[in-house]
Amino acid sequence: MTTSRRNFLGLALAGLAATAAGCAAASGGTTKTLRYQGWAGQVTPPELAADLGYLGDVTLQWVGDTISGPQDIQSAATGQVDFGGAFNGAVVKLAAAGAPITSVLGYYGVDKLEFNGFYVLENSPIRGPHDLAGKKIGMNTLGAHSEAMLDIYLQRHGLSKEDIAKAEPVALPPVNTELSLRQGNIEVAVLDGILRDKALARGGIRPLFTDYELLGAFTAGTYVLRKDFIERNPDTVRTFVSGVAKAIEWSKTTPREKVIERFTKIVKGRNRNEDTDPLKYWNSWGVADNGGVITDKELQLWIDWLGGRGDIRPGSVKAGDLYTNKFNSYAKGQ
Repeated sequence: MTTSRRNFLGLALAGLAATAAGCAAASGGTTKTLRYQGWAGQVTPPELAADLGYLGDVTLQWVGDTISGPQDIQSAATGQVDFGGAFNGAVVKLAAAGAPITSVLGYYGVDKLEFNGFYVLENSPIRGPHDLAGKKIGMNTLGAHSEAMLDIYLQRHGLSKEDIAKAEPVALPPVNTELSLRQGNIEVAVLDGILRDKALARGGIRPLFTDYELLGAFTAGTYVLRKDFIERNPDTVRTFVSGVAKAIEWSKTTPREKVIERFTKIVKGRNRNEDTDPLKYWNSWGVADNGGVITDKELQLWIDWLGGRGDIRPGSVKAGDLYTNKFNSYAKGQ
């Protein structure tokens, strides 16, 4: 049975509170080695930075893969890894639960090339926000990016809280979402990346709206580190953040085919038996500001949304307290 949106959020916050309560101070001493989790078949900005030689004397130690941003930053909060990344809503939740973390760099987001689209069948009667009452909207996770975009879309078209609640977000594995739409099990499918591009190539679907149309370009996720790790290792953090920022800019200014070529070399070179075919669908990381510099508005979006729903206590977190740009060379003079 699919978890309800309210139950999901309650369970998530309970888990985050438990994580925060169980955070133990990491062992003392400085380090030049950063433990992290990767993503199978993908190249992350830190991995690209390391391959390009932008991390100087700082090395990365891969400890395994993850399929969850919230899990990744919880692992960072508990000291199992040294940095983790997730969408900013998860960062806000974790901070509101008391975890001693700080965002240091934006690493993915939304732009004209990298976006989430809400798609319906070509012959669907759904044409606008008022048609979504009682309709099932398939998305990868409840209480996260896609549900927030849905709520904001409906709010901006003047729907009341009661009418917004009539739309029915449904959690589905991303690989099953398109098929569920075509089989009529859901009326709207949230698709992005390779899954979106392949679905569009097959035809028979059309966009209702996209998050890029809704909010324009914005950075959606950040890397976090524990505050005590930052205090002990400021030089390491500065090298890491500025190196990854430089790699993000390299990906923006280098021809796409050259970026994909580099990604393919990296994945093949680490010998983890990964499929490199999806890499050819890469278009952008969608990082809005130069070098992943973080702004208040990118976190305030989530503070407002979560607070308005009662999922975090209003005033429990302030955007400016959740991040720092002082280690990012691209933030000079800002």
